[in-house]
Amino acid sequence: MILTDTHTHLYSEEFQNDRNEMMQRAINSGVSRLFVPSIDSTYTSKMYDLEQQFPENVFLMMGLHPCYVKPDTFEAELQYVESELTRRKFYAVGEIGIDLYWDKTTLDIQKAAFKQQIQWAKKYQLGINIHCRDAFDEIFEVLESERSDNLFGIFHCFTGDFNQAQHAIDLNMKLGIGGVATFKNGKIDQFLNQIDLQHIVLETDSPYLAPVPHRGKRNESSYAVLVAQKLAEIYGVSVGEIAQITTENSKAIFGV
Repeated sequence: MILTDTHTHLYSEEFQNDRNEMMQRAINSGVSRLFVPSIDSTYTSKMYDLEQQFPENVFLMMGLHPCYVKPDTFEAELQYVESELTRRKFYAVGEIGIDLYWDKTTLDIQKAAFKQQIQWAKKYQLGINIHCRDAFDEIFEVLESERSDNLFGIFHCFTGDFNQAQHAIDLNMKLGIGGVATFKNGKIDQFLNQIDLQHIVLETDSPYLAPVPHRGKRNESSYAVLVAQKLAEIYGVSVGEIAQITTENSKAIFGV
């Protein structure tokens, strides 16, 4: 059984004391394909180190996270993203998007950065990995402006309603489902079985958003198994079938 964690921050400082053990737990659990989003340029060397250490398991994205889109640095950070995309292979542009939870004052430059990175994804024929927090309307506005057959990707940590899920799917996005699906107040478990499994991928967003029974504690990629178990319950299929379908779905996005 091969499980794919389509979004995990393996370079996080929260893993600095047991990163190798955490990685081995994931691989031993069947979570052998781990896709790592970029935040900003300060994390790149750690990402490359992980890729070198686990070349069969770790696959990298490149992008500028919306929370790191700052007036005095975002232009230089975007130049860095573009230079890296031209220099070597990545499996997606991400994580990119809009976050209005922490800072609403940067909305205009967040939208500009999101749009620019979508255009690079199209240019290099890569999927995108979308971060959305308190910004569904704004995200969809940008996506609609860039709508095309060569725009595709993953709506990371999807927490919207059924109509928003349908809108995302209509824009060639898979829904990234993680620990929130196991929360009593997560809500997405109430309509997920109305969404065909072909539109679903697994993720952890570790070290954040740990699934039940680890909620509130550090998340890690091996816990993708718990998300798969919850999805198996929701869809009335085996964990093996969830693993197979969601891994195939991830291949359609990442090309590997």
